[in-house]
Amino acid sequence: MVDVTVRGAGIFGLSIAWVCTQRGARVTVIDPEGPGAGSSGGLVGALAPHVPENWNVKKAFQLRSLLRAPAFWGDVAAAGGRDPGYHRGGRLQPILSAHALDLAKARADSAKDLWAGHAVWQVEPANATGWEPPSPTGWIIRDTLSAHLHPRLACAALVAALEARGVQICRDAEDQGRVVWATGVAGLAALSEQHQRAVGTGVKGQAALLDHDASGAPQIFADGVHIIPHQDGTVAVGSTSERDFDDPHTTDAQLDAVIDKARAAVPALQDAAVLDRWAGVRPRARSRAPMLGVWPDRPGHYIANGGFKIGFGMAPEVAEVMADLVLDGRDSIPEGFAIATSL
Repeated sequence: MVDVTVRGAGIFGLSIAWVCTQRGARVTVIDPEGPGAGSSGGLVGALAPHVPENWNVKKAFQLRSLLRAPAFWGDVAAAGGRDPGYHRGGRLQPILSAHALDLAKARADSAKDLWAGHAVWQVEPANATGWEPPSPTGWIIRDTLSAHLHPRLACAALVAALEARGVQICRDAEDQGRVVWATGVAGLAALSEQHQRAVGTGVKGQAALLDHDASGAPQIFADGVHIIPHQDGTVAVGSTSERDFDDPHTTDAQLDAVIDKARAAVPALQDAAVLDRWAGVRPRARSRAPMLGVWPDRPGHYIANGGFKIGFGMAPEVAEVMADLVLDGRDSIPEGFAIATSL
């Protein structure tokens, strides 16, 4: 017998299954496309915090999740013997104007209170190191909260950890016990059809993997592009955000522009070969926050969706609050994440 069936083997589904398993539940994961087949099978994996100002429940939730991540991914790696590529190396951002410099300094002060000493957001002189992006003001932001992982390796590590605990991950099976629907874009489409209004939508993203070893270096956010030095000796760059698209899985000139921006921001990438190009559609709930909770009018069924661009960063905390709800009936989901917000 199974206590919990998780439908969807993306980052939300696999993470929820893992925490439920850690708490002693018997779990099955079902996905007709296999693990990491949707947007969770991308390349970038930036676990970057919201700016430390105008604090709200979404930012506080994300902070808890980012701080929970080292233990979460450490446990996953230890259980399954697979490295998720997690590294908390911080992030650099060039400061582009005098106004932006004043704003960055104000955020450095607010981070001292909001991040409670767990990390810092600091303004410092730029250095021409070859990896660090050029800054027209001569100043950069360095935060020590940002981390990254390799999405494909992270999904594979979760699969290995779950299988090591006896969890079956299959393409088709009957639902047993309580059912968590972490079905991404397809799930949002089904909910929209059921409620006859847009509950959420899919937003296409494109990313690339470059052949350059900067492992251990901080990630960079410059000119709207995430530049991620993966621990396997590659660098991921991305991504686009496309509401209108013809083919969800093809890359085009929009990705070429992202690659060009990355090369301009980081001199060391000028001659780096492109190893892989990826496109996929990410689930964005109407509220822009993850959509979590009991499925209305379906007793014993739950929804975890809407990770959009921050799904990997939110996953450790999402898994905890969903396990609280599914296993113990304890609803600790922030009000802004509740199903009713999107429905």
